[in-house]
Amino acid sequence: MTAPAAALEPAPEISTPQAVVERPGMLTTVQDWPGRSGYWHVGVPPSGPMDDLSFRLGNRALGNAEGAAGLECTMTGPALRFPEPTWVCVTGAPVEVTVAGRRVPLWRPVLVPAGELLDIGSVRGPGMRCYVLISGGVELPRYLGSAATFTLGGFGGVAGRALAAGDMLPLGPAPVAPAGPVPGGEQPVLTRTWQLAVTEGPHGAPEFFTRADIDTLYNTAYEVHFNSDRTGVRLVGPKPRWARPDGGEAGLHPSNIHDTAYSVGALDFTGDTPILLGPDGPSLGGFVCPVTVTAADRWKLGQLCPGDTVRFVPVRADRTAPLGALGPERRASWPAVLSRGGDGDDGVLRRAETADGTPITYRRAGDDGILVEFGTMTLDLELRARVHALHERLRLGRERGVTELTPGVRSLQIRLDPAVLNTPAALDMLAEIEGELPAAADLVVPSRTVELPLSWDDPATREAITRYMHGVRADAPWCPWNIEFIRRMNGLDTVDDVFDTVFAAEYLVLGLGDVYLGAPLATPADPRHRLITTKYNPARTWTPENAVGIGGAYLCIYGMEGPGGYQFVGRTTQVWSRTDHETPWLLRFFDRIRWYPVSAEELLDLRADIAAGRGELRARDGEFRLADHRQFLADHAESIDEFRTRQAAAFAAERESWRRSGELTE
Repeated sequence: MTAPAAALEPAPEISTPQAVVERPGMLTTVQDWPGRSGYWHVGVPPSGPMDDLSFRLGNRALGNAEGAAGLECTMTGPALRFPEPTWVCVTGAPVEVTVAGRRVPLWRPVLVPAGELLDIGSVRGPGMRCYVLISGGVELPRYLGSAATFTLGGFGGVAGRALAAGDMLPLGPAPVAPAGPVPGGEQPVLTRTWQLAVTEGPHGAPEFFTRADIDTLYNTAYEVHFNSDRTGVRLVGPKPRWARPDGGEAGLHPSNIHDTAYSVGALDFTGDTPILLGPDGPSLGGFVCPVTVTAADRWKLGQLCPGDTVRFVPVRADRTAPLGALGPERRASWPAVLSRGGDGDDGVLRRAETADGTPITYRRAGDDGILVEFGTMTLDLELRARVHALHERLRLGRERGVTELTPGVRSLQIRLDPAVLNTPAALDMLAEIEGELPAAADLVVPSRTVELPLSWDDPATREAITRYMHGVRADAPWCPWNIEFIRRMNGLDTVDDVFDTVFAAEYLVLGLGDVYLGAPLATPADPRHRLITTKYNPARTWTPENAVGIGGAYLCIYGMEGPGGYQFVGRTTQVWSRTDHETPWLLRFFDRIRWYPVSAEELLDLRADIAAGRGELRARDGEFRLADHRQFLADHAESIDEFRTRQAAAFAAERESWRRSGELTE
């Protein structure tokens, strides 16, 4: 039977309208809201618009879905030409906008005639970012569920980068008609003297900061530093006095803690430097965060401009606006925070114990999160086992209102949708679940042994140290050679002893995403191989991709270029695939990493092979049993104690030399 001729004809192509980028602006990226969710545990930040309020209001004015992809413009906007009549809405910081050379208003839909130019000028302040929303949104392929651009990772948006002249932006189907202008009472008020509503915690006084430190935090007008971006807003202000002399196994500086998940909007003290973590910030790190900006006020981070001042205003977590609220209830049109004061609980929501008496601390991680910590501030694989048990129970149980789970060394961060599950209800749920968990000693998990190459003292890490000395700090105790500093910190005789220790160790992966993109946070299963160092203070501004470093008692492979603070030992191959778009992370929780030495030249060849898709993972399956680990510790208790005693003496000597030089203050 012959098919009708019409059935053999190809389907007609449907033309998709595309905006043409004639001038890209200083830094214009495609973003959508809420960005990339569900991958915080492997070091993928949400990205999305830094000022989500202005972005969402612009989409609402056009009749788009609030999260439809649009453009975020930093300091200077783009020039776009549209092939057919198109409605647009520009929001955010004050900026001159013209269509066909005629000035048009912000905060309301404007029709751009076919072939005409939409031209966005320079932000004149206050504020730093404006947003261009387009009817139908920008239709680009999604990466890990989102079109949001993460330039540091090189994915999302247009080829993972800022816009360039000549780019074509495909547009989605437009709504029937715009919804109308954004009412004046709902438009955010921008200023140069900001107040940010914050909740207490997760790590405040008196455990980590002194009461005087917290008083200073609330009474200081911090200045926004010029070295700020979407990863974080660096602030200039007084140095804390600190409640602890150091971070113990987590590092020499009192800001150091065992790595834990961060919250977007957390005030992160990297050493003595406060940084407000942005939507492109790291998911995991080893620094304390005394306060967290509320969900309703996070939009302000996107408009903080160098030279602006910031004051932190403590508010009650149960009195902040609900997550996701828009309009007057966010009080965006008020220049000041209206508050009756903080919660007065130092960020600690509840304390409890496991069945065998291990302490549990439930800390506030913003007004939409809880940080569950087990035990005391020590490195103990049994605590990580408890974290794993809770993580797996919540992950498999798919509890309503739980949006994200991110394990740390001795903690689990739980992000909530307050509209579904509020904090008191979540605490009760966690207490009930804790009573149902198996004993930690029964933990048996899959654990591959993964062999990776290591170029010892690689030229790229040497270059990073040189850049740090020239651009940040030349007199740091860890300069000019991090490996010598590691030797000194651990009381080893020669740098060859550092080499032998690293290559003899089997590093157990406790976290992923410690400095982005599947970067493992690992520690030797054998305590005699745990070299301890402090982290850079202040942090580096540049670290080569896949550098290997040690901070506290942990080793990390940097997933990508960016800032960093671990002491370098070398460089390895990629831990994040640029070709696998479903599971691009190489390693898994509880994998065991073993190193084999290669030259710098050999490493470059191996990296090229992996980039071309020719690399092959050297791994073999196995198990990690906590009961076996306990027995190992018991069998080698004497030699482990001897190692720790020598290490502690060297650590104390280094700390004393810092104190005498003024590096540390009591």
